[in-house]
Amino acid sequence: MSPSLRVALFTGLLLVGCDAEPPLEEGFAGLGSAAAQFAQVTPDRAFSFPADHGAHPDYRIEWWYVTANLEDEQGRAWGVQWTLFRNALQPGSTEPGWNNQNLWMGHAGLTGPDGHRSAERFARGGVGQAGVETSPFKAWIDDWRFSSQSPANEGLSDLQLLASGGSFEYQLFLASRSPLVLHGEQGFSRKSGQGQASYYYSQPFFQARGTIRLEGTTYRVKGQAWLDREWSSQPLAPDQQGWDWFSLHLDSGEKLMLFQLRQTDGKHYRAGTWISAAGEPRMLGNQDVVLTPLQQSRVAGRQLPTRWSLRVPSEGFDITSTPVQENAWMDTRFPYWEGPVRFSGSHQGVGYLEMTGY
Repeated sequence: MSPSLRVALFTGLLLVGCDAEPPLEEGFAGLGSAAAQFAQVTPDRAFSFPADHGAHPDYRIEWWYVTANLEDEQGRAWGVQWTLFRNALQPGSTEPGWNNQNLWMGHAGLTGPDGHRSAERFARGGVGQAGVETSPFKAWIDDWRFSSQSPANEGLSDLQLLASGGSFEYQLFLASRSPLVLHGEQGFSRKSGQGQASYYYSQPFFQARGTIRLEGTTYRVKGQAWLDREWSSQPLAPDQQGWDWFSLHLDSGEKLMLFQLRQTDGKHYRAGTWISAAGEPRMLGNQDVVLTPLQQSRVAGRQLPTRWSLRVPSEGFDITSTPVQENAWMDTRFPYWEGPVRFSGSHQGVGYLEMTGY
């Protein structure tokens, strides 16, 4: 959610160069603030690929978000996050040079046996420092990139993922022949009962392999990866203060995306997508999803629910999720918790959890 919202924190880019924090009534990172001058998300939009893998400058906020659950040759668990955010200061800006009104932000996270690390990059659009191209596909900020391995590949089937920060770097190769998954109502993903929504699709079936280099040591890893793509102009309602979002790889080959947007009145908005092993999605509404925090952890000076009960009764799904590392804190301009999880119960598997607004 990114919420794949994914999420994300890009309206923080509006505040680059100043010290002001967004007012609480605008939700996490200002994502509940009004954006009437930008294009609005409406139902019944027809997606077009590969064009929709690229940027949508008429919308205020957008992200390309990858997580990977990995194991090294000793069987130890690792997690990788790579996110590129675009934020528009005005709609429709595609000008070259410093007149371009798009701001970009990159986040990289690495969780391993000895803890969690994060890094952050900022860039201005129009000068080549960051952007997204579709022919072939390439998303980048500085030397971080998520790009096609083949000049002829306009889709999202064979990709390379690169990032580094401080003492870590990673290089992964992602491959999938499975179909893209449209969330919500054919890609129209509601985020509140007040009309907020995003366009949202995923590729949750990537197989990943590559290397992680940490403090001078290289680890060969492999596992599963998940791409989320979302764009919107106001994905949160003003009374929504953050979200809890899960992307889960079930050992059965099925996938599950769940999120809740926390509202100040306690009536949280919940939704998700149950994805068959063949890639067929089933939309889940608030009546289908039960999310219950089980354990609080002290992280970065605040209390966070790091252990969860997740239930989807219609699918016989009833599991407990635990983090690989409790302190998976993204120490970025707008900080949040993001890290790999394991789960057991009616189903087994691995996945990712993101928590914002705490």
